[in-house]
Amino acid sequence: MSTSEVITGFTEEQEALVVKSWTAMKKNSGELGLKFFLKIFEIAPSAQKLFSFLKDSNIPLERNPKLKSHAVTVFVMTCESAVQLRKAGKVTVRESTLKKTGGVHFKSGVVDEHYEVTKFALLETIKEAVPEMWSPEMKIAWGEAYDQLVAAIKSESKPSS
Repeated sequence: MSTSEVITGFTEEQEALVVKSWTAMKKNSGELGLKFFLKIFEIAPSAQKLFSFLKDSNIPLERNPKLKSHAVTVFVMTCESAVQLRKAGKVTVRESTLKKTGGVHFKSGVVDEHYEVTKFALLETIKEAVPEMWSPEMKIAWGEAYDQLVAAIKSESKPSS
């Protein structure tokens, strides 16, 4: 099972940067989660089509309660997973959550480009949230943590044969 493979390439220094920045962002996770998703849609407007709850909605994105709750859930899950990465030696999102996320992403037609856009949006959101802490090292640390999470999600997103 790929989710139990030990994570390599995520150092103590990277973990410290991720933990420090997440501690500073946590209290604003609602606002930041929404910002994160608005950035995704700004970069890739077509990504909105992947969300059934946005299809027939006339509510502006920034006021859509379903988008807001989804955005917060995803942002917090991503950040919590990053913080736990080294301690746990693996992505610690519950396997059931990974399977569900992977399955939904597969069915919705999420492709590699979407993960890339999401990564860019995540890094930009964090950079704007903690500008005084942001550094090339922090960018690499968050990028690595995100890549590990995506690898775990993708490993669960293949249709079960």
